[in-house]
Amino acid sequence: MNMQRFAGKVAIVTGAAGGIGSASAKLLAQQGASLAVADIQEERGKKIADEILAKGGKAIFVPVDVSSYESVQLLVETTVKHYGQLDIMFNNAGIFGEGKLDLLEMPLEEYLRTVAINQNGVFYGIRAAAAVMKERGGVIINTASIYAFLADRRQLPYHATKAAVVGMTKAAALDLAKYNIRVVAIAPSMIDTPLVDRWREDERVWNYVRKAQMRQQFGTAEQVAQVVAFLASDEASFVNGHEFYVDDGAASFKR
Repeated sequence: MNMQRFAGKVAIVTGAAGGIGSASAKLLAQQGASLAVADIQEERGKKIADEILAKGGKAIFVPVDVSSYESVQLLVETTVKHYGQLDIMFNNAGIFGEGKLDLLEMPLEEYLRTVAINQNGVFYGIRAAAAVMKERGGVIINTASIYAFLADRRQLPYHATKAAVVGMTKAAALDLAKYNIRVVAIAPSMIDTPLVDRWREDERVWNYVRKAQMRQQFGTAEQVAQVVAFLASDEASFVNGHEFYVDDGAASFKR
């Protein structure tokens, strides 16, 4: 494999301070991409950018609140101003609900906040990136989830927004095909990142979630990053408008 397959390419990763985001940003940089590390968590985001720079990669940190279109636009504009172009947009930022209340009990604010980040944030990223990619083409990757297709209790906002990401991916791919912009999504299952740390506190819950995968183990952020890098590469040049499960078969069997 050409380890510099992204040489001359510029990538934005949102949610880059988190597990999947940071692993993906590091791998893209390792394979030659110039990175805009974007997150609302400035201290952690700057640390990721510094780690990339320390290993000889190219990276800048750009703060972003993906629930604001103006903020996402500024992220794209800052990246293009710094590097001169944008080739890869990884709309990865997202949140996961506490799962403590069902739909009749949860505050309306929880639903609206989840939509603002998980759904609107992806739409904003697609739109802002495509506006600058339309002249030369590019790749947009969105983070969905196997929970776009499966139901779990007390997670309606998460399910709804991740299903929306799948729908937006297909529709955006069709709308943007004439500009040679590919749009795809990943659908991870249980990945061992800080997002699921709270489940470690209850061994029963941790084991139940772990066994949701066919080989009864959590995925790693690095495993997901490898799929992201493939989808962003020319090796996936005929892949468009689809979601890719990264779930060790979790969505394929009845528990």
